[in-house]
Amino acid sequence: MLVNLRHNLCSPVLMFGMMLTVICYFFSPQPDYLLMLTVAQLVFVPAMLKMVVSLNKVGDIILVVMMLAVTMLHWWPDGGIAITLALVYVCYTAFVALQGVKRFLQRGFTNIAEIAIDVGLIYLFVGGLWFFAFIANIDTGFTPIITWLTGIHFHYSAFLLATSIGLLGRLHQSKWFTAAVVILLAGPMLVAIGITFSTILEIVSVVLYIFAIYSLFILSIKTKLPRMQGLLLRISYGAICVTILWSLLYAFGNLIGTSIVGIPDMLKFHGFFNCALFGGFGVLAWAIAVPRSTQQPYTFPVSKIRGKLTETNGEHPGLVDALSDYVDTVKLPQAISHFYEHTNEYTLTASVQWHTWFKPFAFIYQGVSRWMQQLNLPLSRKPIEMTGNILKVDEQLDGRMTPRAWIRKIGKQTTFVAIYSQHTTAQTTYMNIALPLPFSTMIGVLYLYEEDGKLHLTSAHDGDAGTFLAIHHFVFKLPFHEHFTLTASSEMSLSAIHKMRILGLPFLKIDYHIEHNK
Repeated sequence: MLVNLRHNLCSPVLMFGMMLTVICYFFSPQPDYLLMLTVAQLVFVPAMLKMVVSLNKVGDIILVVMMLAVTMLHWWPDGGIAITLALVYVCYTAFVALQGVKRFLQRGFTNIAEIAIDVGLIYLFVGGLWFFAFIANIDTGFTPIITWLTGIHFHYSAFLLATSIGLLGRLHQSKWFTAAVVILLAGPMLVAIGITFSTILEIVSVVLYIFAIYSLFILSIKTKLPRMQGLLLRISYGAICVTILWSLLYAFGNLIGTSIVGIPDMLKFHGFFNCALFGGFGVLAWAIAVPRSTQQPYTFPVSKIRGKLTETNGEHPGLVDALSDYVDTVKLPQAISHFYEHTNEYTLTASVQWHTWFKPFAFIYQGVSRWMQQLNLPLSRKPIEMTGNILKVDEQLDGRMTPRAWIRKIGKQTTFVAIYSQHTTAQTTYMNIALPLPFSTMIGVLYLYEEDGKLHLTSAHDGDAGTFLAIHHFVFKLPFHEHFTLTASSEMSLSAIHKMRILGLPFLKIDYHIEHNK
């Protein structure tokens, strides 16, 4: 334990931050309450940052420059020098937020624990902007003390809490935890919006926050942790279980127009519980043992084609060479295998059905899709024939094995350009489909299985399955899922249903009638 503490808290940069904190504590001419934010800026935030992000020498230099700027503000709190020093701090928080964006782009909408850490890193930039507004005396519509409190809110309740629950999520996974995390990640913004626009919204936000924080405390008890780490972490979470009740009293007082808890009381109360107990004990807890991320990098092949497909090498008969590469075809009707292996011999009629809630977005998107000539679906649900053919694509150009492009049209408008390939991971073969987009490629990795004589293809499965977007060298998972169900109506015809969801909500259904060209 002592070895881990020394490694995580006693690096030269963090020791420098602690030394500057001590100097500010004993010699700063500024009001004592400002030290609550200073200790977060110089110690708590850098310590947690180094636990979740690998910083090189340049990163350490940025930390040192930031620490000097924050310290100097205690002696130069006004004027041009102060604004310059505060701007240095904003640049530092922007650097931290960039680390969060980079982490997200390497993974995407998966793994709630890592998303929480990403959001925490990005939230720090918001805190930096509020801190700058306080130093620069910018009129935010609030008193200077409220502006400062908003800044400290995004350091403690946003960055430190989000990072802490992300680390806990590496050890604990459940639907209850996911629900609590979603509320806690949205909480800082909801509370800030409530303070700005609606006291009732502020109270609702705080009530939701209370539910999530108490859930977090219970889940930390249920999670198996080393004894000392568990004790410190539960004290940390227990502290915010207390302070959030104080916030509820403050918000309720604003609603009824009676001061139940004033700002001076909030400073004293929150100063001890949030700073010393939540911040200090929380950092110590995770410094004892930083859990490793369970997220693995994506290793499946990704098409190198971006933008419009311009080069093809003649026709190819089907989407796959052998459907048996993906699924046991013994229980499948022969018509399904024949369609996938001789797709050019079939004609498709499609009925596109956008869900009502998504139609305004579909209407806006249609202008973009017509320009891209990709994912270009009609708004009408009237059955319409899709024509097209399958063309070979150069393996060197695409980067995957035996790629072939299925180009579908409605009239003269190109509807889909999907480049099919396959890959095998852990003895499971997936259909690897690339849809080239401007400067990027959308990738659908589908798992195939047979059920009751029907063929199912889905992105909602374990392993490599999913919908991804590749931009430059980043590959990140999208919050989309699609599911195909193919049924053989006869030896010469099939039907297919294509359903799509975004964030779990259905938004598109396409019914296909597929006929063999006799």
